[in-house]
Amino acid sequence: MILSIVVAIAENHAIGKDNQLLWHLPADLKHFKQITTGHTIIMGRKTYDSIGRPLPNRRNIVITRTRGLEIPGVEVVNHLDEAVALCSTEAEVFIIGGAEIYKSALARTNRIYLTRVHKSYNADAFFPEIDAGIWEETNIERHLPDEKNSVAYTFSTLLRK
Repeated sequence: MILSIVVAIAENHAIGKDNQLLWHLPADLKHFKQITTGHTIIMGRKTYDSIGRPLPNRRNIVITRTRGLEIPGVEVVNHLDEAVALCSTEAEVFIIGGAEIYKSALARTNRIYLTRVHKSYNADAFFPEIDAGIWEETNIERHLPDEKNSVAYTFSTLLRK
């Protein structure tokens, strides 16, 4: 199984504030949907709360410290290891946040689908440093701001060396 992270990060590695995204990039939302539809997504409970519902056409797994929590339409586990074990027969599984889940998953991740947002933001949630010695960046697509996307951004895929 390929364990992948999907993340959008600002220049200062910011990913969120007050349990919300820091930017509105419709192109990134479309990119996220194309990557994850038809697959399993794993997220922390705070990320699930910020979305507010299971994402359609995906198997949703939520990690929480709260024992016995039940969420309709979602599989709930208490640890990343449990979530990964549930997906052992799948070709690729996607970690979609938040900061704590990214931090615990990064060491075992094979691939990162990265959106770099070319601006810095005031934030309270950050993605860990990406060590260029460990990751090879491929499939780079640069985009300038346009009428729908107010800031420049780059899509790329990072593969573990």
